[in-house]
Amino acid sequence: MTSSPSPFDAYDLSEKVAVITGAASGIGQRSVEFLAAAGAAIVAADVDADGLGDVVAAVNDAGGRAIAQPTDVTDRAAIEALVQRAVDEHGRLDVLANIAGAMTAGMIEDLSDDQLEQGLSLNLRSVIWGCQAAIPVMKRSGGGSIINISSGAIDLPKPAIGVYALTKAAVAMLTKTLAVELGPFDIRVNALAPGATITKFTTWRLYDDEGNLDQAAYDAFIEEMKAMSPLGMVGEAADQAHLILYLASDASRFTTGSILRANGGQTFAW
Repeated sequence: MTSSPSPFDAYDLSEKVAVITGAASGIGQRSVEFLAAAGAAIVAADVDADGLGDVVAAVNDAGGRAIAQPTDVTDRAAIEALVQRAVDEHGRLDVLANIAGAMTAGMIEDLSDDQLEQGLSLNLRSVIWGCQAAIPVMKRSGGGSIINISSGAIDLPKPAIGVYALTKAAVAMLTKTLAVELGPFDIRVNALAPGATITKFTTWRLYDDEGNLDQAAYDAFIEEMKAMSPLGMVGEAADQAHLILYLASDASRFTTGSILRANGGQTFAW
């Protein structure tokens, strides 16, 4: 990257190809929108094929470049096919954002083998498999950026989310290890550890089986999260997508092995 009169030139992704998982909603959706707006060609993945189609259509209607690849990230072959789709369509891969994930709720004492397997598969194995699929392609392309999603739960233990927290802690260490292993190939590896970011992911427990929102519980949740932040606020998906854009771009060329925390100060305030 050479010096430029405009610092915004470093955020130009018009020559980049990005694979983004968890793209049908929340942080993944906003990341698709942001990276596409910066010029990247997007291969968007999610198990929710209908939602994914809507996101991709909206991006293309706005003048961006995106294609949908319905993907179950707990299936290694599906992840390999996702990365291959990027190569088939664009000949390269520059950015991988491993955003797909889900909560596994329950006290450690009570966890079944199935619950443990679900958490490990969706939040940890899928990230490892995504990195493994992307690395040889990025090496051939001359470098790249891998962005993983950890969680504020790695800094602030809470009951009943232990499997989620431990998988996200593992993702943080995976990220640091890969940063060391891949630095010589000009592949940067970083992670986000989001705080309370209001998406379907964080509000799942506030809906009943019919999908109706418990408004009183929602309001109480928001106030609880605000109280944890010195800023007195909660995050939005865009707050995380801004960091993903930064990590995807040449603006972060000297950043690797970092765990970035957009959390409103929620974890250090306690």
